[in-house]
Amino acid sequence: MSQTNIPLLSLKNISKRFLGSTVLENINFDLYPGEVHAIFGQNGAGKSTTMKILTGFMPPTSGTASIAGFDIVEESLNARKHIGYLPETVPLYLDMTVSDYLSFMGTIRGMNGSEINRRRSDVIELCHLEEYSSTIIGKLSKGYRQRVGISQAILHEPDVLILDEPTIGIDPIQVVETRQLIKDLGDEHTLIL
Repeated sequence: MSQTNIPLLSLKNISKRFLGSTVLENINFDLYPGEVHAIFGQNGAGKSTTMKILTGFMPPTSGTASIAGFDIVEESLNARKHIGYLPETVPLYLDMTVSDYLSFMGTIRGMNGSEINRRRSDVIELCHLEEYSSTIIGKLSKGYRQRVGISQAILHEPDVLILDEPTIGIDPIQVVETRQLIKDLGDEHTLIL
């Protein structure tokens, strides 16, 4: 159930072509605060391409996308402030500790020191990483690396959280735990999976 009549995220006639091949054609949807949506499709259907367009990593060939009223191409920096993104392959610095990595991510997102300290503690607890906060990321299992990826995505308290295949390649127990974490995140964020 939407909380407002104004979409938080909006795609209008989004199309994407690569070297003459159409990957997406006239995609339209709106996402409202508090909603959770999943994008399903076969391999090569354009799911990850859609997410890359939504997050500003790739421009559409045609159409418009906006987050919190900001055009993702024309006002990319403002739009990205409202997005938390976990790509299919999590970009982590394997030689950093979990805590140091989250501090670094907060710094590059323009957060001040007290915000970083507060949110770092919050996301470490929320993602059940307390016992690993001083661990080098390269020593973590894939499941715990996913949790670190999720924690960086929510660190700056984004309005929209975009998770591209967040349970791929992790063991069945961690799939269940990650799904529960995502369910909990859905209480505070608008989600696209």
